[in-house]
Amino acid sequence: MDWKGCGTALVTPFDEKGRIDFRALTALVEWQIDQGIDFLVPCGTTGESATLSGEERKGVTAAVVKAAAGRVPVIAGAGGNHTAKAVFWARDAVDAGADGILSVSPMYNRPSPDGLVRHFSAIAEAADVPVIVYNVPTRTGTDMDVETILRLAEIPRVVGLKEASPNFGKIARLMTALPEDFVVLSGEDSTALALIALGGRGLISVASNEIPSEMSSLVGAALEGRWDEARKLQRKYLPLMEMNFWESSPGPAKCALSAMGRCGDTLRLPLVRVRDETRRRVEKLLGGLKLLPKKAASARSSAGPA
Repeated sequence: MDWKGCGTALVTPFDEKGRIDFRALTALVEWQIDQGIDFLVPCGTTGESATLSGEERKGVTAAVVKAAAGRVPVIAGAGGNHTAKAVFWARDAVDAGADGILSVSPMYNRPSPDGLVRHFSAIAEAADVPVIVYNVPTRTGTDMDVETILRLAEIPRVVGLKEASPNFGKIARLMTALPEDFVVLSGEDSTALALIALGGRGLISVASNEIPSEMSSLVGAALEGRWDEARKLQRKYLPLMEMNFWESSPGPAKCALSAMGRCGDTLRLPLVRVRDETRRRVEKLLGGLKLLPKKAASARSSAGPA
């Protein structure tokens, strides 16, 4: 399977009691596909995987697979710093129908390169689907170097990398050294254009939760060499990309989706809803981009400045 384009790192909607809202999740998937997203990524960091039980992970993946109904691929998150658990979650994701696995590098215990190779080898061996490894040093505390990633690329079924390092010198060296069929996807909305310019195949996006059509257009334009169009979209939507990290993610994204009428803004502890001040800023930004439903936008306009 050719992993390419823009995929959404889906939020996991919860009801007011913190239970998974499968109706909202199904509606969100339907909207994402209708808006032209290329693939879906449930149970990742944005999906609050750290506070989902194993049973819930499998249930969310199965629900997304069912709603997608083969129209777009589903790459399920199955990573962590306990290899045996990550292997179990990967098997569950495959059983639930996932087309691929996204597995983040272990956080907190910070394994050596040899440990990383053995960790991802175990996951890839357990999952009878393609595996994409995820390097996100701001969350894990470890930035996988070029040599380690090249070793991971030799593991059977490891077909790609989601890269969220800000070190573009490293990324340039990596793109030169990797096999041409190895997929590199950006893990950062704001720098996706730069990674694509270096040879990346696309983006796993947080911003596409709110603007799937626009982010798909941005990535598609870059992949097709229509850089003026891509840069125009980047300039317009960069504030929204940055908004998603005004507070702990996915708090701002859920706040935005709630204002847009897509799902509730409930998070699971230790994450909490964004502050009222942040909520007002989110709604103001959405209003400026004309992303609020007409009734909400009219109500906000009638209320005057915050």
